[in-house]
Order: sequence, then C-alpha cells, then structure tokens
Amino acid sequence: MSSTVYKETPHIKPNGAEIAETILLPGDPLRAKFIAETYLEDVVQFNEVRGMLGFTGTYKGKRISVMGTGMGAPSMGIYSWELINVFGVKNLIRIGSAGSIQDDLNLYDIVFAMGSSTDSNYGQQFHLPGNYSVTASFELLEKAKKVADAKNQPVRVGNVLSSDVFYNADETAMNKWSEMGVLCAEMESAALYQNAARAGVNALCILTISDHIFKNEQTTQEERQTSFTKMMEIALELA
Repeated sequence: MSSTVYKETPHIKPNGAEIAETILLPGDPLRAKFIAETYLEDVVQFNEVRGMLGFTGTYKGKRISVMGTGMGAPSMGIYSWELINVFGVKNLIRIGSAGSIQDDLNLYDIVFAMGSSTDSNYGQQFHLPGNYSVTASFELLEKAKKVADAKNQPVRVGNVLSSDVFYNADETAMNKWSEMGVLCAEMESAALYQNAARAGVNALCILTISDHIFKNEQTTQEERQTSFTKMMEIALELA
C-alpha cells in the first residue's frame, strides 16, 4: 500500500499545500499572517515549523504565497534557498522594515532596493574572483515602479545596506555608508538577491522606513506588523 510523499525541508513542511511561484517575504511571521488575513482569499496555511508561518491564497484571482523569514542573512538564506530549489518559487519579494540613514528619507517612506551593499560574508560561498554587485531583478523592479506610479505612491529607488550587525560597535559605520549615498539599512536583501541570482530567478526587496538611525525616530512593533500597507499592496500586485 503506497502513501503520498510530499516535498518538505527541515524548515518548511507544507503537507501537500501549494506554494505559489510568487511569494512575499516579510521578516515577521505575524506580518505574513496579517497579509494573508487582510488581503488573500481561499487561504491555506502551508507552514508553521518553528513558528515561521506561511500561507497561500489568491489576490485578484492570482495565486500568491506569503511567509515570514526571520532576521538576518542566515535565516533569509535558508528560507529563500529552500523556496527556490525545493519548492520551485520563481519570484521572491521581501517586504521589510529598514532604518533610514539619509536626512530626507523619513518614517513610512518606501524604498525599492535596486542594489544591496553588504558587510556580510554570505557571498564567500560562491568563490567569486572579485566583488559581486548584489542587485535586484530588473523585471520585478520595473514592474513594482510602474505599480507605485499607477497608485501615485512616491518611492525611492537606490542602494541599501544589508548588514549582519544590528548593534554595531563601530559608531561611525552608518555615517560612512550614508556618505556613499546608501539610503537605509536592513539585514536580508543581500542573501536573497545572491540566492536568486545563483538560481536564475527573480528577487526584489521593498522596504518601509520604520526608524531613522540618526534622528532617533522609530515606529512601534505593532505598527510594523499592521501599518505598512502601502508596501504590501505594491508587492501583492507583482503576482
């Protein structure tokens, strides 16, 4: 008597539930739950391993998934690799929070990460004979900008810092990145972009400014889960 064998990994166990080819990836699994409950229809939960909630549903008739990834390059590296290489995801859109390091980039502003500078060693595994320029998928970036324009939603497009360090012992580090025109700091885009590039799939990081590092301004945890809806609505249109 045969039994059905479903694809699974140590971190994602869908039990046969579908994972769509396009997925939104907030760091916070509760933000994934909020998106599924607020925007998606016919929702099925496909993951709860380690509390990293994942859901698949429809948005305007198109199949789309959403799942938390946790914080930092190692966590994003694991989840994005498995989604791409085990479950066949083709379009991965990180929707996250970031800290502004530019005076004219304020709370709730939206940033599209065209490039991802990094202090992470994540890319060393690829043994490249030089410095790799970590960039978004132009296909997704162009589409997202058109969606934002259609919604009359201002966005900033540029370089972000994907850092392994949240509490930096070097208090001058962010000033140095700011002087190079880097817009803001987050912790996951570089790993996501490199995994996607290696596999030949699309990735884009869309960020909402949750705090300003130099001005000492910040949003609350609850606001980060439920108030970044403009970013979410742009990302959902990419399905």
